[in-house]
Amino acid sequence: MEREYELFVCVVRSGSLSAAARTLGLSPAMVSKRIARLEQRLGARLISRTTRQLTMTDVGEQFFERVVHILAAANEAEAMVSGRAQQPSGKLRVSAPTSFGRLHVTPYVPAFLKRFPAVSMELELDDAYIDLVERRIDLAIRIASEVGSGLTGQRLAANHRVLCASPDYLARHGAPTTLEELSKHSLLGAGSQFPWRLQDRNAPVLVHGRSVVPTNSSEVVRELAVAGLGIALRSKWDVERELASGALRVILPQFPGASDVAIFAVSPAASLVPPSVTAFINHLAEAYRVVPSLA
Repeated sequence: MEREYELFVCVVRSGSLSAAARTLGLSPAMVSKRIARLEQRLGARLISRTTRQLTMTDVGEQFFERVVHILAAANEAEAMVSGRAQQPSGKLRVSAPTSFGRLHVTPYVPAFLKRFPAVSMELELDDAYIDLVERRIDLAIRIASEVGSGLTGQRLAANHRVLCASPDYLARHGAPTTLEELSKHSLLGAGSQFPWRLQDRNAPVLVHGRSVVPTNSSEVVRELAVAGLGIALRSKWDVERELASGALRVILPQFPGASDVAIFAVSPAASLVPPSVTAFINHLAEAYRVVPSLA
């Protein structure tokens, strides 16, 4: 039974019968036969196969999730009985927001892989909140006020946000002195960022508006702000160099971004977390402790 489960997981992760066959050292016909035998025993179709693609059925997706946990539990039990400490290994799929991933995830990947050479990593950068289970993501870095339902998470660092604009924009339009004056200015934001959630002393406040240039990229927002197109609400880790160089200036510093927003590492809820996931979370948390903009 365990071999059938391993075969099924290999087919799903490989994306095709032929790729799984090469990995397992079997013929595609043998892999197809064993999958059909598993489906017949279960009395359910797990995979829909065409000449061009392979997709899981709804029951196949549910079965896949449980089988992965069963195999992980079996491996953990064997390691415990034999006295072996389970080391991080295998494929680790990580997702992160585009700008944060480029600036504060990618630089720490080489040291992690050097420390754990048995791990192979896939890194996806995407500003959208993707479905981790559907995309087979083991770990996602998210900037949010909460982890989200169906997920487990760990807070990695603070996320300090400030209102900022270029000296050129402020020279042409003047700097707002109250939140109410923001409605008279050009604002910049990515995706569904509006309304802005700011902090007024101990109380949250919302600023409604829309971006003068709609975009799904936070990096585009930063570059447009530097170019003098408007006022943006940006994380300090994203604009620390621009603030230091004077390319951007903080405005209305008494109204920072809402304090409940932080940087989290999240993963699909499961009783067993792969050692590679735990190891990478700890690796990032340790690195972020010495990054001033994340403290």
